[in-house]
Amino acid sequence: MSIRISTSAMHDLAVTAMLRQQAALSTIQNQVASGKRVQTPADDPVAAAQLYELSRTQSQVEQFNKNSAAATGRLQLEEQGLADAGTVLQRVRELVVQANTATLTDSDRKSIVTELQSRIGELQDIANRKDSSSDYLFAGYSAATQPFVRGNGGAMGYFGDAGVRQIQINAAQYVHDGDAGSAVFMDIAAGNGVYTAAAAAANTGSGVLDPGSVVDRSQWVPDNYTISFTSTSTWQVIDSSSNIVASGNYTAGGAIAFRGVQLRVSGAPAAGDQFSVQAAGTEDVFATLDHVVTALQAGANNDTTRARLASALNGSLQQIDQASDHLLSVRASVGARLSLLSDSDSARESQSTDLATAVSGLQDLDYTTAISKMSQQYVSLQAAQQSYASTSKLSLFNYL
Repeated sequence: MSIRISTSAMHDLAVTAMLRQQAALSTIQNQVASGKRVQTPADDPVAAAQLYELSRTQSQVEQFNKNSAAATGRLQLEEQGLADAGTVLQRVRELVVQANTATLTDSDRKSIVTELQSRIGELQDIANRKDSSSDYLFAGYSAATQPFVRGNGGAMGYFGDAGVRQIQINAAQYVHDGDAGSAVFMDIAAGNGVYTAAAAAANTGSGVLDPGSVVDRSQWVPDNYTISFTSTSTWQVIDSSSNIVASGNYTAGGAIAFRGVQLRVSGAPAAGDQFSVQAAGTEDVFATLDHVVTALQAGANNDTTRARLASALNGSLQQIDQASDHLLSVRASVGARLSLLSDSDSARESQSTDLATAVSGLQDLDYTTAISKMSQQYVSLQAAQQSYASTSKLSLFNYL
């Protein structure tokens, strides 16, 4: 039995062989031109699948880098804002200490008030700062709303919210990219954080209150207490139920102690003068500075008003220190987050290097092998073409 191959079939087989050779040569030429071994999944299905996963991971890392850069920028702006606010409060404290000097006149204090009002405006500007995207730094989620605006009554209002954005910086870690203004400037522990103390507005003597301190926190019972001078030489402490908690003889500058706290009164309080001691709540920093301005504007031209002003400024100094410590605490938190971002950046940089190495191992072309193979493919194609050229002439018609 014999098999006959038609002339057309021979041509088809030869052309098909040349096309395969051309396709193989084209593939390796593309590999050499791009430097990539895997052009399509067909080149190496297993490597192609691994490269897809590596590429997806690289895209995630790139996005985390962008997230980290944005969070770092906002936190750096916040840190600078907190530092500037701390500088303002330091200057305010100096002014309050200066204003609490008995030799100053009302005219001198008026000059201090002028600078204080300027400093309050400066602090408000800091609290209303924006980031590079024109979002307010201290507005919470309401980033497009100016957070600190004075109301019709003159009190500072907060119009942001308490939200804080969380930014993802790696597969399992998030970081807050700021702090709400309510937590930074508004919700500051009043007094020393345990109680607040103040002189009654109706006092007629020259007793000056020093807010004192907590001696034994375990003995403190939160309540509204009143230190009342029953005479110029005796005092008693009454709780909100009119129970006498403590009493004693008055010595100028001596301690008035009860329930784990002690305060001091100097000067000459009159019979009936009172000083309140209340459980601490919160007070915003703007209210603290407004109270200083109000106290200074009231004037002090006799012993009673000078004592009232000194008591008010002593309490304000304590509250300013409390606000300064609070800002330092927030600033420390921001610094910790910046440090975390820096560490995360270093870890992602190392991860990016490892990913690039893995991709290179799977995809990069071995040029020596590839060029050798390309030469072989080229020779094979030439051989196929020459073979076709020769066999295409094998016809009886050429010999008739």
